[in-house]
Amino acid sequence: MSKLEQTPPKRIDLQAYEQYKARNIFVLGVLFVSLILIGLLSLRAGSYDMSLVEIAKAVFGKAADSKVNTVIQNMRLPRVLTAVIGGFGLGISGCVLQAILRNPLASASTLGISQGASFGAAFAIIVLGAGAQGSTVASMKFSNPLLISFCAFICSMGVSVIILALSRFKKITPEAMVLAGVALSAMFQGATTLLQFFANEVQLASVVFWTFGDLGRTGWKEVRLMAVVVLAAALYFLFSRWNYNALESGEQTAVSLGVNVNRVRIINMVLCSITAAIVVSYIGIINFIGLVAPHIVRRFIGNNHHYLLPCSALMGAILLLLGDLAARMVISPVILPIGAITSFLGAPLFLYLLFKGGGRK
Repeated sequence: MSKLEQTPPKRIDLQAYEQYKARNIFVLGVLFVSLILIGLLSLRAGSYDMSLVEIAKAVFGKAADSKVNTVIQNMRLPRVLTAVIGGFGLGISGCVLQAILRNPLASASTLGISQGASFGAAFAIIVLGAGAQGSTVASMKFSNPLLISFCAFICSMGVSVIILALSRFKKITPEAMVLAGVALSAMFQGATTLLQFFANEVQLASVVFWTFGDLGRTGWKEVRLMAVVVLAAALYFLFSRWNYNALESGEQTAVSLGVNVNRVRIINMVLCSITAAIVVSYIGIINFIGLVAPHIVRRFIGNNHHYLLPCSALMGAILLLLGDLAARMVISPVILPIGAITSFLGAPLFLYLLFKGGGRK
């Protein structure tokens, strides 16, 4: 009998797979419950103290005190939902970008989408006159927030179009696409700086205030629009999860499995860009959420996008909620800029994950 005949065929360990599946479902459940609890804590945080029972009733407008209903319905609930939807969109789009480009550094900020939005907002404020009104940060309101959001969205999408054009017509590699995003980021940052150089004091303060990031800018209309875009993109991403798993094994393997790599890459780049652009255009520059969230959950569940996508989305929402909670509670009643908080907390966390993974490897 030959050696090949003596070697028994490998079998799939169904028990190990069921354990792996149960562990991932458990992680998904923990993240979901954590999101609910942190959301309730965020609804409770503020100068107007109220119990969890009152908050639960006020969410549906059923609280006995009309002031509680007003505070929750008009102020805290839109802010919390903005954090959840924005973090959800940034987290899942970051995960998809890292999958289709096969680059762990891919995200809306590293591809230049956020920097494009910043330039668009600066252009609207300085050139088109959509600046802020008010003498202090607390009282500052933009005269035409819709125009600022529109310009931020158009410019952020412009960055994506340039990167996609390079990919489509110049056939650059996924790694080169990230490098192109870094170059575009530097270019748009320089352009924004030039606009600020010619701005007056009020316009300059308005641009700086917008780039701070603020979850309190959105009302119910903006929340609904963000929710529709993020939910539609998330559903498409979830239906495409097997394509991302195939790409994890390399482009040649994905092609052999029937995946049209170029088509998948272009469609998903467009959807990720739209998702990130709509979020950033409304709440400002939010760094590291889309970059860090997938790396955190990947350490617990691996690279199976069947679980990685929803977990990355939930982790992104949790991180943005925690950042907003820290921004409101560190030196209450002053609300710190959320963009600075996410960068300040996200950068050390990413460095920890980087060196922890490097040491383990």
